[in-house]
Amino acid sequence: MYEENKILVVIPARGGSKGIPRKNIRLLGKKPLISHTIEMGLESKYVDNLVVTTDDNEIKFIAEKFGAETIKRDGKLAEDSIPLDPVIYDATLQQEAKINENYDIVITVQPTSPLLKTKTLDLAIETLINSWENDNPKEQYDTIISVVDDRHLSWGYDEELEKYYPLYEERLNRQYLPKAYKETGSIFASKREFIKENSRLGDNIGLIEISKQESIDIDNYEDWWVAERILKKKKILIKTDANHEIGTGHIFRGLAIASKLVKHEVIFLLDEAQPLGIEIVSNNNYPFITHDSRKSKEDIIEKIEEYDPDIVINDILNTNSKYVKTLYDRDYYIVNFEDLGGGIKYAHIVFDALYEHKIPLKNLYSGHKYYILKDEFNYQESKLITEEVDRILLTFGGTDPNNFTEKTLEAILESSYENEIEIILGLGYSKKKEIQDKYKDNNRIIIYENVRNMSEHMYNADLIFTSAGRTMYEIASIGVPCICLCQNERELSHIFGNVEHGFINMGLGAEVSKDEIKETLENTINNYNLRLEMNKRMLSVDLKHGFENIMNLVKKGYKEWKGEN
Repeated sequence: MYEENKILVVIPARGGSKGIPRKNIRLLGKKPLISHTIEMGLESKYVDNLVVTTDDNEIKFIAEKFGAETIKRDGKLAEDSIPLDPVIYDATLQQEAKINENYDIVITVQPTSPLLKTKTLDLAIETLINSWENDNPKEQYDTIISVVDDRHLSWGYDEELEKYYPLYEERLNRQYLPKAYKETGSIFASKREFIKENSRLGDNIGLIEISKQESIDIDNYEDWWVAERILKKKKILIKTDANHEIGTGHIFRGLAIASKLVKHEVIFLLDEAQPLGIEIVSNNNYPFITHDSRKSKEDIIEKIEEYDPDIVINDILNTNSKYVKTLYDRDYYIVNFEDLGGGIKYAHIVFDALYEHKIPLKNLYSGHKYYILKDEFNYQESKLITEEVDRILLTFGGTDPNNFTEKTLEAILESSYENEIEIILGLGYSKKKEIQDKYKDNNRIIIYENVRNMSEHMYNADLIFTSAGRTMYEIASIGVPCICLCQNERELSHIFGNVEHGFINMGLGAEVSKDEIKETLENTINNYNLRLEMNKRMLSVDLKHGFENIMNLVKKGYKEWKGEN
């Protein structure tokens, strides 16, 4: 059906632009502005010919360099006051005379729409041609115009009454207002019979809604700046999960990364078999797609290919070598975090703030310099140590699989400490009801769930018990004396939680008795100078620049990989 129609795309590009002088040939993202539209149109599977109509020899030369045919426009058709209709009509007549054949569809595409996608142009063509088979004559379109949703609470002005009046019936949030469409100028496609000297508009009009990004029409320097930022934007996919075995730290690091990548498009890829991760990302309102590890191991690759990111971030602890090699072979730039699996050798770059790797790898960067703090910790004050310990905080991560929360609480209650105990339970903690019911009548104990202001809770504590995971870095950034219990053998290898950085690390928590916890607690409470030294050592560590350190290396590596240096 589509091949039966001969299709012409006309790009009007005069030399006398005023808002941005010579804008059509100025470099946008290392290429002339007009080249973006030319390349987009030439990639269409339906377009037979693409011509640039211009009065300017330099535009003509550059357009031809990028593969377009050109038509010399008469100077009178390049004046400021001349609308596009006679320009497109003239170009169509010249091109038809050149090929000695008439077109069925003529499409105007503006050179000032550099973000327009080929698939959108093809959609406009398909919408126009498919409509001709519609049984309803009113939906058999003669012209298709690209539009963008532009609904707002708008106002008009009555000249006679000299007053403003609302152009809406009811004040609603924008998303609930009736759709209002604004022409973008990006695409104007019509049947050939409606291409005339004073009009390109048919009788029945169809609209295709395009994204705000594609709708950008470069008219001034502000538009240019926005377009450049969007062209530099990368598509980043974060593969991570959360469950009772691995905890929630991977997910929260992914969220911390996403919160800082405001100049890029970020999406999470989550496993349907691990709903805890989906719940956390959903609660934070980030976009995500899912795969199902229970159905097919290939499903994850298919979902990544479907999204087609520039960069894949894996924060899944033990990557499979086949999985990462497949990504490598598909030509994605791969960034892994805390990778102890076989995939580490295929990643372009690996960061590990927790583990001490025994084999030096060229692509591996480890240590606290590469820990990413949540934003709230960057703005929290440093802790001032007092002689009295008035509040102890227990926070053993998102799942606390060994229930160190209750074990430590019982040890504290058996000690000489008599002040407040605060407990923060993670989303994945399995014994919430039991511990809440057991201690609901104890006025010293306050239990919170899934808090949003963790930095404030930590700052208000005088002593903290936690696991030897990522929470250590958050505590150190504030400087609160801390006692660690390792959840598993893996946490024993976490290099940060040691005396050098101000921590008391009791080792594998399962092997530590309540009496030992009680003794360590009392010694710490009663030794003011010890707590001062712990605070001093923690605050001597720079933990505020982890994201910048990581991004500097990723940007450098990505540019080298793309051959942009």
